[in-house]
Amino acid sequence: MTLTADTLEEDAALVRKYNQYIDIAELRVDFLTEDEQLYVRRFPSMVNIPCVLTIRRKIDGGIFTSGEISRTMLFGRGLAFAAQNPARNFAYVDFEDDFHVPSLQDAALAFGIKIIRSCHDMEKPVTNLRARCDEMRKTGYEIPKIAFMPSTLADVTNLFKEAENMTEYEHIFCAMGPMGQISRILSYKLNSYFTYVSPEEMNGIPAVGHLDPVTLNTVYNFRDLNSHTALYGITGWPLVKTSNPEIHNAGYKEHNLNAVMVPVRSPSITEVLDLARQIGMKGLAVTVPHKETVLEELAELDLEAGEIGASNTIIRKNSGWAGYNTDAYGFRRAFIEFLGTDKLRHRKVAIIGAGGAAKAIAYVIKQLGAHACVFNRTIAHAKTLAERYGFAYSSLDSEAADKLEHYSDIIIQTTTKGMNASTSSNEDNDPIYFYHFNGTEKLFDIIYVPEITPVMMRAAEAGCKVCNGMKMLKYQGYKQFKIFTGVDYENSDAE
Repeated sequence: MTLTADTLEEDAALVRKYNQYIDIAELRVDFLTEDEQLYVRRFPSMVNIPCVLTIRRKIDGGIFTSGEISRTMLFGRGLAFAAQNPARNFAYVDFEDDFHVPSLQDAALAFGIKIIRSCHDMEKPVTNLRARCDEMRKTGYEIPKIAFMPSTLADVTNLFKEAENMTEYEHIFCAMGPMGQISRILSYKLNSYFTYVSPEEMNGIPAVGHLDPVTLNTVYNFRDLNSHTALYGITGWPLVKTSNPEIHNAGYKEHNLNAVMVPVRSPSITEVLDLARQIGMKGLAVTVPHKETVLEELAELDLEAGEIGASNTIIRKNSGWAGYNTDAYGFRRAFIEFLGTDKLRHRKVAIIGAGGAAKAIAYVIKQLGAHACVFNRTIAHAKTLAERYGFAYSSLDSEAADKLEHYSDIIIQTTTKGMNASTSSNEDNDPIYFYHFNGTEKLFDIIYVPEITPVMMRAAEAGCKVCNGMKMLKYQGYKQFKIFTGVDYENSDAE
């Protein structure tokens, strides 16, 4: 766990808090106040786990700017006066691949402190990993560490490909940023010596893709992952937050399945599938914006997904990828529970949006017998979806207010507007900001983060019955789980 507090005691307190979830603590001296930096030698005796001494320069993603002479002296302070009890010394020291001070290297080796020889590229990928690592191991004892910021998911795929057979010596590999987060969760597939996390309280490190230690252990069951673990993913872009891994991974654990679902972030579905093939991923949950573009990559498509024109679930077969749609099932089940009926024959329904989720929802609304109108900013997309089911269609702007009122018995919000919103309703986070609720409407918003979106809050304040998309997410996830594993998620009789 990387520690970036201002004081040694704050860092030690974080180690105590997360002790059960971590194996090693990295003290980032560059984040300590100048006064605290003078006493770094004390830190290993303040905690009860092995520690890494790191003083990261700004060019390598840190904040140390006082020059190499000062940094050399700080390293010396951290390594000097080694105790006879190794547990009271730093177990590791991190030197960059261009930082060579023989006296420090000799002291580390003499005291049994392992040297991590690191290379950080904050702007582009690093390739030819084996040759680079061989070059970094000057004495033959260093642990080479390579961390880079991928430009595309293809860079992450290459990392897994190059690292696949690197087992001759200990090394540390990771790709940074949102696209690289999968390399931290699946570090065992990189044969990586360890992976890095940050405590939830700390925000001093830039967005390099660290998870917090609790999430890594409890959501992704990190310590139980191995070469026999079945891999599944959730893909989308930007996929800032997703609850799918939490749902699926809890199910794998409940049913004693050695499996894990991890996020695969990329704007390119082709690159997602390339990575999935490289690491042996068996299936993927597919979300915005890939539910429609993934169709071109599929060898098979089940009847319902074909009729809907979107797939949110794919599995790998001998013939290629096969696509399914569980959004329709998840929505139907959650929607009927919300309404308390499946009889919509004289109800007028407004479908807000015309993307992949809207396609599945329109399919269900047609089955339930309602009269509907599709509202979308790009009216051509609304027209295409609406005409498939004999629905009306309209633009999505203030001029559509009267038409929306006509179809306002039930309003179903399917766009991403309002996702992760924390402010009151406005044009940017409320897709129907121009509409005034009268209190008789029922509003179903497929977004589930936040629990109450700005449009839901407006509707509830007017007296409307509202529902978010959490149950839809769970129910579609349960069906995905069955497609992936053949096991009924809701069957509690797991051995």
